[in-house]
Amino acid sequence: MEGRASYFAIRRTQLIPREETLETGRRQRSLSIGIPKDPLPSENRIALTPQGVELLRANGHKVLIEKGAGERANYFDRDFSEAGATIVPSLREVYQSDIILKISPPAPAEVELMSPNQLLLSFLYMPGQERESINALLNKRINAIAYEFLKDEAGCYPVVRSMSEIEGYAAITIASEYLSKAHGGKGVLLGGITGVTPAEVVVIGAGTAGEFATRAALGLGCQVKIFDNSYQNLKELERNVGQRLFTSILHPSVLSKALKSADAVVASLRYFDSEPGFFITADQIAKMKHGSVIVDLSVGNGGCFEQPSVAHSDQPYINERGVVHYSVPNIASRVARTASIALSNIFTPMLLHMADSGGIHQLIKEDTGVSHGTYIYKGILTNSYVGNHLNLPFKDIGLLLAAF
Repeated sequence: MEGRASYFAIRRTQLIPREETLETGRRQRSLSIGIPKDPLPSENRIALTPQGVELLRANGHKVLIEKGAGERANYFDRDFSEAGATIVPSLREVYQSDIILKISPPAPAEVELMSPNQLLLSFLYMPGQERESINALLNKRINAIAYEFLKDEAGCYPVVRSMSEIEGYAAITIASEYLSKAHGGKGVLLGGITGVTPAEVVVIGAGTAGEFATRAALGLGCQVKIFDNSYQNLKELERNVGQRLFTSILHPSVLSKALKSADAVVASLRYFDSEPGFFITADQIAKMKHGSVIVDLSVGNGGCFEQPSVAHSDQPYINERGVVHYSVPNIASRVARTASIALSNIFTPMLLHMADSGGIHQLIKEDTGVSHGTYIYKGILTNSYVGNHLNLPFKDIGLLLAAF
């Protein structure tokens, strides 16, 4: 009897109603994202592909795209519409969104359409940025994130790295084009075949773009020589490529000798380098082989060559010795569809994470990579690089987050 009594006591205990313990989570926020058509004639990329739009729409978010915004990347309005985006005819309608996602920094007319507490995500293009443009954004009291400053979990800059990979590969294809007779070159195949001396490529800068230019040139069979002002960077490039290469610190005499025999030169400074405006002098260029090609991937960041001007189209400058200077900003825009896919792969998960966090303010508090990319928070400049470059006052974002 004692055993039966214990059994029923246990059963009664189990049948007593209890409060259910549920996991409490933040409420997902529905986002409205506006993508305007980029006003720059040289900008062909778009920050979201139809696949990215489809994923955002499946998670309950609204995407407004200005008519024709993706055409230069070979994405058409019907592609975005079928993915669930709303195609709008005017820029003003796009700027009614909570989030503006674009490529180039906003033009003055676009800033006028913005409203307080709106979120802007775009490139900042710091070397060409002006105080007036930043002040206009500050006066609007918006939140702004620069693609160049965003970091990932590993502490790398995903957008800068992704675009640098593309530009490194593209630089070699550009050099190949201008060495061929198709563009009036001297008719040299950039690479090597049996019985023919391989072309020589000099790569200046052992960053991401330099690494992928090296990979592309080696894949074609070129002889490659890499120069950098850091032994550690050269060592890391060799390790990433997986083979021993000709590498050298930027000694003028060694570099001059390499330039004299080079068929193509690709130069790239890392985005945050504070080096002089150019490494290669006019005298060194004058001694290069007739018909050789130089591709400056850092022309938008001060440039690596002493040269007459920046080209704003695909028409390069050719000096009196026939050396081709390809100094066009934003080379990634040449392969706009590939670049757009790469950007969309970064921004789609970021926007989903933002919604799951409950909005941009919570995400900035939680994600140090996003907070690092934020240069304006609630109308206050928070990036020291921007502040020092433009001589503007700034505040530490960590202190602002603690206050808000």
